[in-house]
Amino acid sequence: MNIKTSAYLRSAAFGVLAVITASTAAVATAQAADISGAGATFPYPIYAKWADAYKKETGVGLNYQSIGSGGGIKQIKAKTVTFGASDMPLKPEELDEAGLVQFPMIMGGVVPVVNLKGVTAGAIKLSGTVLANIYMGEVKKWNDEQIKALNPGVNLPNTAIAPVYRSDGSGTNFLFTDYLSKTSPKFLTQIGANTSVQWPAGIGAKGNEGVANMVKQTEGAVGYVEYAYAKQNNIPFIALQNKDGKVVEPKIEAFQAAAANADWANAKGYYVILTNEPGAASWPITGASFILLHKQPQDAAATEAALKFFSWAYKSGAQAATALDYVPMPDNVVAMVQKTWAEQIKADGKAVWTAAAK
Repeated sequence: MNIKTSAYLRSAAFGVLAVITASTAAVATAQAADISGAGATFPYPIYAKWADAYKKETGVGLNYQSIGSGGGIKQIKAKTVTFGASDMPLKPEELDEAGLVQFPMIMGGVVPVVNLKGVTAGAIKLSGTVLANIYMGEVKKWNDEQIKALNPGVNLPNTAIAPVYRSDGSGTNFLFTDYLSKTSPKFLTQIGANTSVQWPAGIGAKGNEGVANMVKQTEGAVGYVEYAYAKQNNIPFIALQNKDGKVVEPKIEAFQAAAANADWANAKGYYVILTNEPGAASWPITGASFILLHKQPQDAAATEAALKFFSWAYKSGAQAATALDYVPMPDNVVAMVQKTWAEQIKADGKAVWTAAAK
């Protein structure tokens, strides 16, 4: 990851509004046209990368607040931003109630990360059940028998486990808790899947950035972050046992395998969750990140500008996405999404996204 992207991640960690700029000369003229959005930290690295390239190409910038999916949903419902971003898809009935359109923008993986002296990436293997037991406070030491059974031959220390969790409402929380709920009936009953849950044990941190930093600072910590943050911060990941019983490591091929059978065409409101998908090569905590827009926007020009950016990202952003280990949306899904734009997003009865807008 280049220095520029690293700077973006650091700025987001302090809650700074991410304003992607190109040349000084372009700023004054393009500022009024800048696109405003807020929400998920999961896709922030690729949104920053895309925004930088788009600004250089068009002069239009992106103001994106990396505040978590819960905040993005609140802001788009309050109409304080042009678009919201969430890693937890809203159910069709909630979309209808709020007058929103939802579509998937990018896919990627959430990975458990660890700070344990002498442990390298992938050296420790866990199942969803054991990971759930850790986050429920039932497995307290790294040399617990449940962990040892999955890691024969690994020298596990008698170090206390410090679970780190997202303290803010987030789609990363949702994906992680949805996975644990699918693999542990006890976790489902006692905690459940949501953007924000009551954790019985551990340390809270805000954003993917906050969790990554907390894990790095805490000996014995385990946390969960979007894969780009694990790579950026050089934090060892944990390998996971998937639904087929195979132990897999997080990489783009594993995210692609999990996404391969997603039935977007028959999912109303594109409501698709990719956790614990079958397949020997599938990474079990894979998910899509979604964009939320109003069906009847107050500012049609701003919404059209946002749609132009998303269209450009679909068409020209795949290489940058795969470089950061995200999975671009397939062409057939992009075609479905753009059809949805034309049919559902309207101002004064007229489509905002038309052939002229492309």
